[in-house]
Amino acid sequence: MGKTKNLVLGLAALMIAGSLTACDDGRSGADGAAKQLASSLAALDVGSLAVDGKDAAAANEQLKAVFAALDPAKPSVESGPVKLDGDKASVPLNFTWKIGTAEWKYTSQAALKKSGDKWAVQWTTTLLEPDLKDGEVLDKTVNSPSRADILGAGDAKLVSYRPVVHVGIDKTTIGSADPAASAAKLAQLVGVDEAAYVKQVQASGPQAFVSAITLREDGNRTVTDQQIAAIPGARAIHDFLPLAPTRTFARAVLGTAAEASAEQIQKAGGALKVGDTVGTGGLQEQYDAQLRGQDGVSIKTRPQGMTDDQIKAANPDPRRVLFAVNAKPGDPLKTTLDPRLQQLDEDTLAGVGPASAIVALRPSTGAVLAAASGPGSNGYNTAMLGQYAPGSTFKIVDSLALIRNGMTPDSKVECTPTITVDGRTFKNAEGYPVSSLGSVALRDAFAHSCNTAFISSRDKVSQAQLESAATSLGLAVQAPKLGADAFLGSVPGNADGTEHAASMIGQGKVLLSPLAAAIMAASVAHGAPVSPQLVLNPGAVSPSAGATPTASGAPSSASPAAPVSPAPPASDKPVTPAEAAALSDMMRAVVTSGHAGFLASVPGAPVGAKTGTAEFGNDNPPKTHAWIVAVHGDLAVAVFVEDGGLGATTSGPLLKSFLTVAG
Repeated sequence: MGKTKNLVLGLAALMIAGSLTACDDGRSGADGAAKQLASSLAALDVGSLAVDGKDAAAANEQLKAVFAALDPAKPSVESGPVKLDGDKASVPLNFTWKIGTAEWKYTSQAALKKSGDKWAVQWTTTLLEPDLKDGEVLDKTVNSPSRADILGAGDAKLVSYRPVVHVGIDKTTIGSADPAASAAKLAQLVGVDEAAYVKQVQASGPQAFVSAITLREDGNRTVTDQQIAAIPGARAIHDFLPLAPTRTFARAVLGTAAEASAEQIQKAGGALKVGDTVGTGGLQEQYDAQLRGQDGVSIKTRPQGMTDDQIKAANPDPRRVLFAVNAKPGDPLKTTLDPRLQQLDEDTLAGVGPASAIVALRPSTGAVLAAASGPGSNGYNTAMLGQYAPGSTFKIVDSLALIRNGMTPDSKVECTPTITVDGRTFKNAEGYPVSSLGSVALRDAFAHSCNTAFISSRDKVSQAQLESAATSLGLAVQAPKLGADAFLGSVPGNADGTEHAASMIGQGKVLLSPLAAAIMAASVAHGAPVSPQLVLNPGAVSPSAGATPTASGAPSSASPAAPVSPAPPASDKPVTPAEAAALSDMMRAVVTSGHAGFLASVPGAPVGAKTGTAEFGNDNPPKTHAWIVAVHGDLAVAVFVEDGGLGATTSGPLLKSFLTVAG
C-alpha cells in the first residue's frame, strides 16, 4: 500500500513538472537575461555576459572606450518589458547619466537570442546609445560659470573676483636646472616652508606646476614677477579668484572659496571636477550651490582615434551633439553686512589676544551689520557660534522678569557685600563701591551691577519666568530670517537653589553668543523682540538658527557646548514698549550714574549699556569673560572678550572706540 501511494505521488509530480515545462515560453529566461544586461551596463562591465555577434572581451573593450570620457560617472540602467518572439526577444534599456548637476536620459533597444537554454545579447553599437555609429565614442565638454558674488549692504561687493598671482615651479620649463634648488630659492623668496615645498616639487611629475603661494594683486605685493622669473622654472601666473577685500575680512562668517581638493571631489560623487571652485566654511559652503550655479554640459560623438588637433582642423566638425545643457550662472548672495562697520569691528579687535567678538545690529530691522571675531578666535566664528556665560548683561533679562512681577526701576532692593545660598557664597565684583550698598533702587543696583541684590530677589522670580523673559527679548528662540548657523542662547526653564541664584547673575547654565547678547540689547531699543537677519535671498536651503550651532563647528574649549534642545519659535509673550522703556531707563543709568560713565562722551544719541563679567574655568582666582552691550540710536552692539577681566575695563573701551567711529 505504501509503495503504491508513493508511485502515484511520483507520477503526479512528473505530470505537473511536464505541464509547467510545456507552459514555459522562455519569458522568465529572457527577463533574467535583460536584467543581467542592464546590471552589467550600469557597472560598465559586460565581460561575463553571453554575447552574440561579438567576442565578449571585445564588446567589453568597446563599452569602456565609448564611455571613457564620462568617467567617473556610471549610468543607471533599467530594463523595460520584454517582447518575446519565439527564440528572439527585444527589450528597451532606460539609461540615466548624472553628469555634474545635469541629467542625461535616453532609451536604447537590445535584442536577445536564445541558443539552447541560454539567452545571449546581440551586440550592436546602438545598444549603448541609439544614435551612436560604429567607430564612434563619446566626448564630454563641461563649462563652469563664474562664481557669483557675496554682497553686503547697498549691494557692496564683499566677495568678488579679484586679481591674484599663482607663484610656483613649472617643471616643464625648468630645463636642466635642479628642481630642488629652484624650489628652495622660491620658498625663501615668498616665505613658505622650504623643506615642505622642496619635497612637494620633488614628488610631482615632470609636467606639473607646483604652486607655492597665491598672492593678492592689490598693490601691496612685494615679490615681483622679475624676482620670480630669475629662478629657473619659477612662474607667476596671473588669475582672478573670488575673494573678500582682505584675507581676514569677515572670514569666519563668509568662509572661503578655492579650487576643490581631491577629498572634496571624491565626496561630491561626480558633482565636482578638477579645477572647480567650491566654498569651505561659512556662507560660502552653506550657499555653495547658489553661488556656484550649474555647469554647462555637452555630450558629443567623435570618431574613435581622432585627436583634438585633427578635430579642430576638420571641416565640417565630425562630431554630433547628443545632449547639451547650457551653463547657469550662480545667483549673488545678498547680506546685510555693512563693509565699513565690519572693517571697523575687525580693526577694533586687531590687538585683542584672547578670543573676542563685536556684533552690531540695527534694532529697527534686525539687520546684522557686522559680526567680527578677533584674531584670538583662530578662525572660529565666536561672534555667532560662541557659547558663553553672559554674566551681568543677563540682568536685563532679570529686570524684565522683576518688572513683570510688579517692580519698577524705583523699587527698593537690598545690596549687601555678600549673600549665601545653600552654603555657596556670592559676592559683588571686585571694587564694587561701598556707597552703593544697602537699600537701593533697582535702577541703581542695575547701574552698579549689584550681584547680591539680584540674587536676593530670586524668590520673586522663578526660573521659568527667567526663561520666559529671555525669549521675550529674542533669546533662545528660532531666527528664521537669519539664514546662517548661529547660537542664540540657552536659558534653562528649571533650576533650584544655587543654580537658580547663579542664573540671576548670568552664570550657571545660562549661555549666550555675542550675537544673542546684541539681539537682547536690540530688543530693548526696538521695544519689541528683534529677529536677526543676515542673508536676504537664501536661494539654497539654509538652517533656521536655533539653540545649537550645526555644520560650522564646535564652540571653543573655554565654552563647551551645553546639551540643549532645539530652539522654540518666537515668544508668545514679547517684551512690550512700556517694559522696554523701563529697561532703557535702567541701561541709560549705567552710563549716567553707573560704571560705564566713559560712554557719556560718545557723540550722537544717548548711549544705554550694561556690562557683564562671568567667571569660568577652575583657576583660583577664576578667569572671567568680559562683556558689554549697548544701544546707540538705531544701533545695538555687543562686545565680548573670552579671557578679559572686567567688562567695564576691558570690553568697555573697545565699545567706546567702535561707537565713536561708527557714528
